[in-house]
Amino acid sequence: MKYTYYGQSCFQLTAEEKKFLFDPFIKGNPMASNIKLEEIKPDYILASHAHGDHIGDLVEIANQSNAQVFAMVELAHYLMNKGANNVVDLNFGVQKCAFGKLRTVWAVHSSSTPEGQYAGNPAGFVLELEGKVIYNAGDTALTSEMKLLSELYKIDYAILPIGGHYTMDVDDAIIAAKFLKCNNIIGVHFNTFPPITIDTDAAIEKFKREGINLILPTVGETISL
Repeated sequence: MKYTYYGQSCFQLTAEEKKFLFDPFIKGNPMASNIKLEEIKPDYILASHAHGDHIGDLVEIANQSNAQVFAMVELAHYLMNKGANNVVDLNFGVQKCAFGKLRTVWAVHSSSTPEGQYAGNPAGFVLELEGKVIYNAGDTALTSEMKLLSELYKIDYAILPIGGHYTMDVDDAIIAAKFLKCNNIIGVHFNTFPPITIDTDAAIEKFKREGINLILPTVGETISL
């Protein structure tokens, strides 16, 4: 399985000969200026919530690639109205998809469209791909709901926001990792804007002291999971 980081909370998983793109936000991210939007051609797109730094390029990428889009009900309908084709509306729980089972889970955040419209609840996702369990928390504060996931799954990799201010910070993400019983954390949602700037070396060291591996790929970098 491959993980490619596109900046902020946007990344792509490549598994089972399919590409899964999460929260596409590239054109508006100065850190992703080297990423060519037209080269991103996922099979599936998963949107955690409606903020502009998570869906900014979703409709364009979805339509250029004919990707199937998954989002909470209200956000799904918003994306349809914006011209996205092949959209599946979700709510919390387990959904059967062409690629297998997808669990949509609770996230503690807010969700409104760039125009300020109500966009339903924010969410995270759990996927089982190539024998591994991947949890993408989306934008969230620390929540005890994460403990439930450790009872349902043996999570191999958890993708957690670590920038603070709008989401969990590094210290809360360490607690989240312990709730999840997951020792491999991929950090997202950091260093894009001044309020979420962190010392990445210090963050890695903090996780290391707790026996947890914090992985921080650079924008455009692909790693193997």
